[in-house]
Amino acid sequence: MASRTTSGGDYDLSDPVNSFVDVVRRVLLQPAVFFTSLPRQGSFLGPLVFALICIEISAIITGLLTFIDVPGGITSLFGAAGNQGFLAFLGGLVIVPIAGTVGVFLTALVTHLLVLLVVGSGHSGFGATFRIVSYSSVTSLLGWIPFIGWIFSLYRLYLATVGIREMHSTTTGRALLVVLLPAILVLLLVLVLVGASGIVYFRAA
Repeated sequence: MASRTTSGGDYDLSDPVNSFVDVVRRVLLQPAVFFTSLPRQGSFLGPLVFALICIEISAIITGLLTFIDVPGGITSLFGAAGNQGFLAFLGGLVIVPIAGTVGVFLTALVTHLLVLLVVGSGHSGFGATFRIVSYSSVTSLLGWIPFIGWIFSLYRLYLATVGIREMHSTTTGRALLVVLLPAILVLLLVLVLVGASGIVYFRAA
């Protein structure tokens, strides 16, 4: 019997390999069509598992690169070296899914609060935002590659912008504001702290 592949909707846990390849292809190459095809509500399990697979693959590759003396591997994150590397690598593979799950939910929560602020009452609910965050994690698959990983981090912002626009039925400008607002707030906080420090310094001089 031929393998069944998906042509729209969430990651299909009943056909994990074919569905994973299909979702990766669609979210990277046709993000607007992909996010439009997603349900706005429903189980979080499929999107979460997809995100964790992407994160775990990146962690495995990064960890393996550590063993061939490529810097930036997973063992370095745990301060391990030498004969501690393998145990740290295994420990990291266990910790990464837990940390990834917490990270996805927290990111989705913060993002949805911003959606409520910027998009308003016309939003499609937390389920839509959770899917945007989960499927944007596809860029983790190449996040371990120097420079290219940085480019894909920017592409992740693009995916999130498209996802918010399509799933919450808003404008590109509002969607982009939701994505960039955390960075803007951090920048403003830094400027305030620098300005306050400067005032204190000159008054004390």
